Amino acid sequence: MIAPLAELIERLKSLPGIGRKSAERVAFHLLNAPEEEVTRLAEAIGEIKTTVHRCQRCYNFATGQLCEICSNPKRDQEMICVVGRPWEILKLERTGEFRGLYHVLGGLISPMDEVSAADLTIDALLERIKEEGIKEVILALEPKLEGELTGMHILSLVKPLGVRISQIAQGIPVGRDLEFADAITLGRALRGRTEL
Repeated sequence: MIAPLAELIERLKSLPGIGRKSAERVAFHLLNAPEEEVTRLAEAIGEIKTTVHRCQRCYNFATGQLCEICSNPKRDQEMICVVGRPWEILKLERTGEFRGLYHVLGGLISPMDEVSAADLTIDALLERIKEEGIKEVILALEPKLEGELTGMHILSLVKPLGVRISQIAQGIPVGRDLEFADAITLGRALRGRTEL
């Protein structure tokens, strides 16, 4: 196999969910695609690294100082849904059930992976709760050990502030990532959240 093609396949294989066969399929598709299509793809990949960064308020992805959700005055400014990663917001938004704000932790507490509460944006969340007059915090964390640990830690810090804290209903199978849950299940989980 020629070196540039082998290199492209190796780069594609490093992406999540792409194995050798998928990488080969994409590489051969790109070889046969019009040059303009390949150029636009390369430009889009390059642009994402130069124009997309973290929202200064919630840590979602943004192209300005604030993400589209934080800069939308029609959102409920007294409710925050806490997620581990930015892509989980997309799944929750597809349900059409939540009209508040979000806060992205940047991961979950995981002693096995040496991720502690100090590595997450929990302090920024507490600051937002105090400064923005938040009345409810909804935990939409992965239904697995790391999500439970993170949720219990946040609960211990938020409960003394007198803010209502709830979690989405456990209609999501344990051990599954929110990323793979369908919109209907996520919608039901949001509606059936329980107070903690």
